Amino acid sequence: MKRFAPLLLIAALGGCGLRPVYGGGASGQTATFLSSIAVQPIAGGRTGWLLRSALAERLGEPKGSQPYRLEVEVDDDVTGFGIRGDTAVTRERRTIRARYRLVESATGRVVLDATAGSDAGLDVVSSDVATLAAEQTAAERLAQVVADQIVGRLGLYANAGRPK
Repeated sequence: MKRFAPLLLIAALGGCGLRPVYGGGASGQTATFLSSIAVQPIAGGRTGWLLRSALAERLGEPKGSQPYRLEVEVDDDVTGFGIRGDTAVTRERRTIRARYRLVESATGRVVLDATAGSDAGLDVVSSDVATLAAEQTAAERLAQVVADQIVGRLGLYANAGRPK
């Protein structure tokens, strides 16, 4: 009976209304919608460039004019919080937050306004070069995480929030 329990559970969930976000593959509703979004340049120096590159990798580079554009404002902050007796910082937290808006290109109407963000803790070591490398690596990873959050939310909007 234990062998059939997972099958019974799957059969029971079949009627609950859940469906895969990326159902239909590359020609499905979500993939088609995501490919219709042009990512605008993002201010914020290297972090803005990293985030825009990660988003463009996930959504694809636009081919001509797109019905939607994604506008992103990024905030990148590094805060020292582990302080030794000689006032030297021993830990840092790098935080990247992004406010993004999905805008209809033809009308300028904002159809989705949300935020995404992530943070990472870093050890501050005696080598400034090693600490800087750790900060840059954290920024690269955090940009990927924030891009994943944004694309995930856009995928949900494509399936549930967007008028058909």
